[in-house]
Amino acid sequence: MTALGQLAGLFRRLVKDTDTAVGMVYVLSPQDQLMHLAVLSGLPRRLAAPWVRMEVSDAVPVAEAIRERRLIWLSSPKEMARRYPRIGLIAPYEVLVVAAPLEWDDTVHGGVNLLWPAWHPPQLSDRETQALEVFRRRAGHLLGQAAGHGRALLPQAEPVVLSAQRPRQPRRAEALAAYDFAERLPVGCCSLDLEGRVTFLNTAAAELLGVGAADLLGSRPWERLLWLGDPALEDQYRAAMMSKQSTAFTVLKPPDQWLSFQLCPAADGISVNITPLPREQAAAETEPCRTAPAGPLGASALYHLMYLAATLTQAVSVQDVVDQVADQLVPAFEAQGLVLMAAGDGRLCILGSRGYDTAFLERFEGDPLASATPPAQAIRTQTPAFFTSFTDFQHAYPEAPRYKDRDAWAFLPLITSGRAVGLLVLSYDRPRPFPVAERTVLASLAGLIAQALDRARLYDAQHHLARTLQTGLLPQELPHIPGLKVAARYLPAGHGMDIGGDFYELIHCTPTTAAAVIGDVQGHNVQAAALMGQVRTAVHAHAHTGISPSDVLARTNRLLTDLNPGLFTSCLYAHIDLDRRQAHLATAGHPPPLIRHPDGRTETLPMTPGLLLGITPDADYPTTPVPLPPGTLLVLYTDGLVENPGTDIDDTTTDLAHRLTRAGHHDVDTLADTLLEHGTRTVPCTDDIALLLIHT
Repeated sequence: MTALGQLAGLFRRLVKDTDTAVGMVYVLSPQDQLMHLAVLSGLPRRLAAPWVRMEVSDAVPVAEAIRERRLIWLSSPKEMARRYPRIGLIAPYEVLVVAAPLEWDDTVHGGVNLLWPAWHPPQLSDRETQALEVFRRRAGHLLGQAAGHGRALLPQAEPVVLSAQRPRQPRRAEALAAYDFAERLPVGCCSLDLEGRVTFLNTAAAELLGVGAADLLGSRPWERLLWLGDPALEDQYRAAMMSKQSTAFTVLKPPDQWLSFQLCPAADGISVNITPLPREQAAAETEPCRTAPAGPLGASALYHLMYLAATLTQAVSVQDVVDQVADQLVPAFEAQGLVLMAAGDGRLCILGSRGYDTAFLERFEGDPLASATPPAQAIRTQTPAFFTSFTDFQHAYPEAPRYKDRDAWAFLPLITSGRAVGLLVLSYDRPRPFPVAERTVLASLAGLIAQALDRARLYDAQHHLARTLQTGLLPQELPHIPGLKVAARYLPAGHGMDIGGDFYELIHCTPTTAAAVIGDVQGHNVQAAALMGQVRTAVHAHAHTGISPSDVLARTNRLLTDLNPGLFTSCLYAHIDLDRRQAHLATAGHPPPLIRHPDGRTETLPMTPGLLLGITPDADYPTTPVPLPPGTLLVLYTDGLVENPGTDIDDTTTDLAHRLTRAGHHDVDTLADTLLEHGTRTVPCTDDIALLLIHT
């Protein structure tokens, strides 16, 4: 069995032991800090679409549990709405939620999210708590083992959706008896699967609905029956599926027949009872659902679009926009394919896609806007184009290629401030009429996406410029110094286009001496980067004079106070004497380094810190001597590696030291990657990180 199959098996046991209504297991991607939905229970993939892929920084319970490495318990729907309003927007249902991280070896590898109906007690029972802890331990170990072997357990394109298991398989005679029983009932009986499609209805239900059983099987009632097309009716199905609570409503079937629908949800679908109501009784119902003309979208689509509108306001990069649009629009409009393109320099550029292979899309990459292809034509004319069938499409573009069996297309130019910045293409495997109302909604969405894409492209350009400037101020490579093995890492903050002031330097002073420097300029802007360059230059110049670390920092401090830049700088300076096998260190308010002794013992180096550089010209910087026998490892870092709001920095530094001890005697590059991975998994990457390892 694969590791993902084992994870699904463990989760199935948890769902059973806790009687969970809806459950989700997420796997954390260490490279991009994304949470990927790996296993889903109690919901169809379509309804879970908004939460298939999320960032660790997102305002959702499971992300908060991963960030803070603690259990999150929401004991009431009001608490959910107050703390996570964006979720309340698309899932305003009476549920209770618990979320918890999946950890192993002091590293978070994923998270689990469980939902119960509102009638659940306002706290977890001992049995539920124990079952959850057993799952967390076993699942964390499974994910940790996979990551340790270099095979992080990331799901494939789609999560594993657990199917409900029957207690036992009925015999043929029992199945026939159950069928006869349903047929004899005087009320209509109907069964829906998790997707809302009809799997069974008795004769009474077919007669009340006015449709043959064969015509309704395999379809969603609100899509097949026009008088059930009000989105409010589909919302009843969503509410029953999400909350796992029974719901009832009445509907007017034209011309004058009132019907009562009672939905009874379970893990594998919904049972529906349909009964006729006299006019007088229907009038007494509190809120009967009177039919209205079928809207362009069902309730699920409307929720997806509301969520898309909310998330696009927070989308920062172009990739953010691509992911959000694909995650929400594909399920909302039940498309089989999506392509998002940008227009620039007279050509098309493909930003992202779903449901297409790369080879097919490559023929459109760089396509001139002056060409006669459907994408170029839609952008050039700034006019949406809808093709309801392949015949319709072929009539307009006889030479256009067809991808597999796609049979309907929508080409939507993305227009903002009167100019087309890109194109959104949706495609379908069957003919689609694209009614006027749906075309209007799609055109409006295209405008929303265009604004988000335009902002994101500007951000990406400025972000690239900022990072290029910043990395240009850092050493391109470290000097080779006989007797030392060194490794350095720099990681920019996860979000934001401002330039940070973290820096490091290794200086070969004489044939037998070297200097190591690490620092952090206050702020995240061009001024901070400029000051960082000045500090590096000053320290580098003083290092070659052979003066003590105390004097290097004191002279640099006086320079900064004379310049009066309005920013302060932390800095750690280490002078290394290779002949005497010792180092002398001084610090200006910088986090103390870690030292791992040859016997493997690791500790935080005790030092007396001086004031930050730039505060007062007469600051003093005491020097600390440290022996460096062969096999000693010094770890210099900036506070982004250990500073976590709400957590004592001494605790996170101690955790980092423990991780260094357990890492063993690997080469310095492997150790640098290990420490960086540990830091980014345990501390939100909201600040730049600089890391310098020196091994004698």
